[in-house]
Amino acid sequence: MSPYARIDRPSPFAPSSAQALPVWAVTRTDIENGHLDEAALAWAAAAGFQAAEGVLLLVPDRQGKLSGALFGLGEEGECHPLLGGKLARTLPEGDWRIAASSIPGDVMALAFGMGAYRFESYRKPSPDGPRLVIPEGADAAAIERTVTAVGLARDLVNTPANDMGPDTLEAVFRGLADHYQARVTVIAGDDLVSQGFPMIHAVGRAAQEAPRLLDMRWGKEGAPRITLVGKGVCFDTGGLDIKPASSMLNMKKDMGGAANVLALAMMIMDAGLPVDLRVLVPAVENSISASAFRPGDVLVSRKGLSVQIDNTDAEGRLVLADALAFACEQDPGLLIDMATLTGAARVALGPDLPPFYTDDDQLAGELTTASAQVVDPLWRMPLFKPYEADVKARIADLTNAPAGGFAGSITAALFLKRFVAPGTSWAHFDIFAWTPKDKPHALTGGEAQGIRALFDVISTRHPA
Repeated sequence: MSPYARIDRPSPFAPSSAQALPVWAVTRTDIENGHLDEAALAWAAAAGFQAAEGVLLLVPDRQGKLSGALFGLGEEGECHPLLGGKLARTLPEGDWRIAASSIPGDVMALAFGMGAYRFESYRKPSPDGPRLVIPEGADAAAIERTVTAVGLARDLVNTPANDMGPDTLEAVFRGLADHYQARVTVIAGDDLVSQGFPMIHAVGRAAQEAPRLLDMRWGKEGAPRITLVGKGVCFDTGGLDIKPASSMLNMKKDMGGAANVLALAMMIMDAGLPVDLRVLVPAVENSISASAFRPGDVLVSRKGLSVQIDNTDAEGRLVLADALAFACEQDPGLLIDMATLTGAARVALGPDLPPFYTDDDQLAGELTTASAQVVDPLWRMPLFKPYEADVKARIADLTNAPAGGFAGSITAALFLKRFVAPGTSWAHFDIFAWTPKDKPHALTGGEAQGIRALFDVISTRHPA
C-alpha cells in the first residue's frame, strides 16, 4: 500500500479488558429527571451543565482525580446521530467506555472511530488521542472494518495530486489486491487504443503519467457478481476548456469515485462476502499539452457510440463510459459506479446528500432503507426519459456536455446509461467525496459517501 493510503493505521479502540473511564451521554431530560450517576449529577448541577449538544464536562472524584465525563446530546431525539464522533476530539487521552447513552452503543462506537480520523501525512502527528472500548454486544469486527474503509477513502482523496497520480493510484490498487489475494490486470498508455478503450486514452493522453484501466477480481467464479466502477481522474484541469483557479483548487478529489469503490471493495473482501467481485478504475489526469483532446473532437467509444466533445471538462463520463461498456461485456451482476461527476448534483442536493440513479426499483428501495439505517445519506434521482434528447449531438450519437445547463446531473446519468447493457441492475452515484465543513464524525476534507449503505445492501443480500 502507498504510505499515503493505509489500512493498518492505529486503532482508535481500546481492548475490552481496558480499565476505562465512563462517559455518560445524556439529554436535557436525563439531567432534569436525575437519570444519571448521583455524583456526576451533582457535579453537573454545580458546573451548570445543561447537556447542550456536543458539550463535554469532565467529572472529578472526591480526590480531584478524573473519574468520568458527561457528554451532552441536547434535546431528546434531536441530536446528530453520529454526534459521538466529537468525543474522539474532545475527550482527554486514555481509555473510555460508554456508560449511558440513548444513541445505540454500536453507533456511538462507529461515530467515535470515524471522528478519530486525522490526515497528517504532511505535518507533525497530533499527540495520542483517547480510545474507546467497543460496547459489549456490538460487532467489533464490522465497526473496525468500516472505520478502516472510511479512513482509506479519506486518505486517497486528501492526498494531493503530486503524490496521488495514476502511478500511485495503481500502487494502492495493487497493494489492496495483494492484501486480499485478489488478481489485477492493467491496460495502460497506447495499449488502451489497441485494446479498445479510446475515450480513457483520449482523456489521459496529455498527462505525464500514462492513462490506464485498473481491473481487480476477487472471490469465486459462480458466486453472485458485484462489479464496481470508480472514476479515477487524479487531477482535473478541465483540459483545454480550462477551469478557473478557484474551481481547480480542489481537483485532487476528482478521483473520489475510485477512492470510494476501493474502500467498498475493501469492506467486501475483508468481510469475506460470498461474491464474485470485480473493480474497474480508469485512472487518468485531465491535463493540457499539445496532445490534449479538443472541444469539437468526436471520439468513438468502446461500445461504438460516437461522442462529440462539447466541453473537455466533462471528461469523467467519458472514462466511465468505456469502463461501463467493458464491465457489461461480461455479466456484471450488480453494477455500481461512483464518480465526482457534476457540480449540478451539489446545486440540487448540497455536498452531504449524494444522488443516485437506477431503474431497479428493488435496489433503490434497499438503498433508501440502508441509507437511513446506517446514517449514510443518499437520495434517489430520476432517469427522466424526456431529457435523453438533450444528450444527442449534432454530428455524433451523443454529446458529453448538453447545452443549456439544466438538469446536469440527470443528463450525465442518462449519458452513462447509454453504455450500460439493457436489463443490467445498475446504479450511478454522483458523489462529492468531500466534507466542506467540520461535522461531529468528519473533519473538513475527503469523505466516504454511500459506501456504508452499499455495503449494508450487499452484505444483507449475500451474508458471509
